[in-house]
Amino acid sequence: MLEHIVSLLGSEAESLLRHECRTIPKERLHLPGPDFLERVHADSDRSARVKRSLAAIFQHGRLAGSGYLSILPVDQGVEHSAGASFAPNPDFFDPGNIVKLAIEGGCNAVASTHGVLAAVSHQYAHRIPFIVKLNHNELLTYPNKYDQVMFASVQQAWELGAVAVGATIYFGSEESSRQLEEVRDAFQEAHELGLACVLWCYLRNDAFKKDGVDYHLSADLTGQANHLGATLGADIVKQKQAENNGGYTALNFGKTHKKVYSELTSDHPIDLTRYQVASCYLGRVGMINSGGASGANDLAQAVRTAVINKRAGGMGLISGRKAFQKPVKDGVALLNAIQDVYLEKGVTVA
Repeated sequence: MLEHIVSLLGSEAESLLRHECRTIPKERLHLPGPDFLERVHADSDRSARVKRSLAAIFQHGRLAGSGYLSILPVDQGVEHSAGASFAPNPDFFDPGNIVKLAIEGGCNAVASTHGVLAAVSHQYAHRIPFIVKLNHNELLTYPNKYDQVMFASVQQAWELGAVAVGATIYFGSEESSRQLEEVRDAFQEAHELGLACVLWCYLRNDAFKKDGVDYHLSADLTGQANHLGATLGADIVKQKQAENNGGYTALNFGKTHKKVYSELTSDHPIDLTRYQVASCYLGRVGMINSGGASGANDLAQAVRTAVINKRAGGMGLISGRKAFQKPVKDGVALLNAIQDVYLEKGVTVA
């Protein structure tokens, strides 16, 4: 298994597999593991019912009992349009095929819209943990704006048998304050009902692009988004993997500290992602990275993202388009390759 991972990493294998973090040492982190819920959440105010819901996710699929997560997210029919998402494989217009891919792919859970999961809840809610995404940017408003609107209620998610709810906040957008308040209230209700909460902590503002650099993927800015997500009460934070740094200084706004750049990060991708993990209360709130858009080299890219996430101290990967925009057998193979990274003892925390 390790040899296959090395071959997929290609020329980056040495750098990614042998890197040692000298920024924030792994000993400071609350790392994923089989005992994560007992070890980390024993001190939190999360109820027994919320812990049971989290356990349902952690104890399912190929990664069951490892403390790591592999989740299939398919909300792109709303977020990116159904045509753009499902034309590569029209079978996925059918919600049943979405859930079947998650099951066949050995995922811990499937995350999708209320409509998708409600359509097949009686057939599948007892077979794989459901995460109902509550809000969406529907993309049909013209001109499009960066706004997440509630499509479903926490009560609806609970009634169809979900173990968790998910939501997105576009931090930095004009609508972010309202989104933050809506998500705060939704997560409070979800926790009262015993549901776990997953927060997509995304940045959205055209001003975050400057001089040809897209700071939506900056470690310092995404790290702060993660910190806000953890503060809102998210049990798991979803974040795009950092690809650069210095967003605060380049954009000349907000507050930061020179040590963020001189001591707590470097330009190595594992160190950039380590800062994202550290921003989630030093790992008390698990961080999963998103898989990104589908392209020409999906398998290698997915494995690379997983290696960086695991070695940085992250909790796993949530990968959708790379898995469902292709034949099912190839999607299953990609999901399994991601999971193999977390099962491989030779891929250690840096």
